[in-house]
Amino acid sequence: MNVLELQDLNLAYHRTGAGAPLVFLHGWPEWSGIWRKVLPGLETRFDVIAPDLRNFGDSRGDEARNVDHFVSDLEALVDHLGLDRFGIVSHDVGGFLALDYARRHPDRLAGLFFFDCPHFGIGPRWLQGGQVREIWYQSFHQLPLAVDLVGASRESCRAYFSHFLRHWAGRPDAFDDAAVEEWTDNFMKPGNLAGGFRWYACANERRLKAMEDGGETAPAIDVPAYSLWGGADPILRPEWQETLTDVFSDIRLEQAPGAGHFVAWEAPELTVERIGSFFDPLFRPPG
Repeated sequence: MNVLELQDLNLAYHRTGAGAPLVFLHGWPEWSGIWRKVLPGLETRFDVIAPDLRNFGDSRGDEARNVDHFVSDLEALVDHLGLDRFGIVSHDVGGFLALDYARRHPDRLAGLFFFDCPHFGIGPRWLQGGQVREIWYQSFHQLPLAVDLVGASRESCRAYFSHFLRHWAGRPDAFDDAAVEEWTDNFMKPGNLAGGFRWYACANERRLKAMEDGGETAPAIDVPAYSLWGGADPILRPEWQETLTDVFSDIRLEQAPGAGHFVAWEAPELTVERIGSFFDPLFRPPG
């Protein structure tokens, strides 16, 4: 594990492999460990970099102020590493950050690869078709008592994260007991519950506005993009994948049959193949 010391954050990140650089941005309830099953299959072809977001995993610093604060951490990391042109692979929360970064720095990106991506263009769909019953946690995480309740004991923490891992996965056995214990270990680290929950307060104003107004209005992103979405995701419904065509001028859409919210964990072989086949030609010299 490497650590970049910023003014208000010690940003932890894994880096391995050689070749064109790819930055992996995790979601919630995750940290960089979510990529464990796919990085070994990619490091022979790419320089893979997987940070822990602010106050997730082993990154420790001041409380995040807003979404831009997370994006500025990404800017600092890629500048520190001297990445003039690179790709981003992102999931969940990481997808928000990848989109915001792409709007600021499209010239530095070779391509963007998304798993299930809760972008603001989903808008009022969060509240339609009974989906509102699935998003209770987004409000709960913003309550002052959330950390105390979930973190009251190891047993309460385990029960909480076991619910999300097994309910959001395409198969209940996608995360075995050992994986659930590892997730519990991670979120029992001081600051990790509050750090992960803090994301929902940072994104709340933009999320509520999108739900009310129908999404954010911005020019289409011209960076080449690919989306591999879980065909059985109960929280980010597979039919929402089509909304990404409103965000990108050039995006390919594919669904992973039987996979839920955690495609990189649930379908690692498919993930490695699709990431490689997408990015290889984007980094290939012309001619």
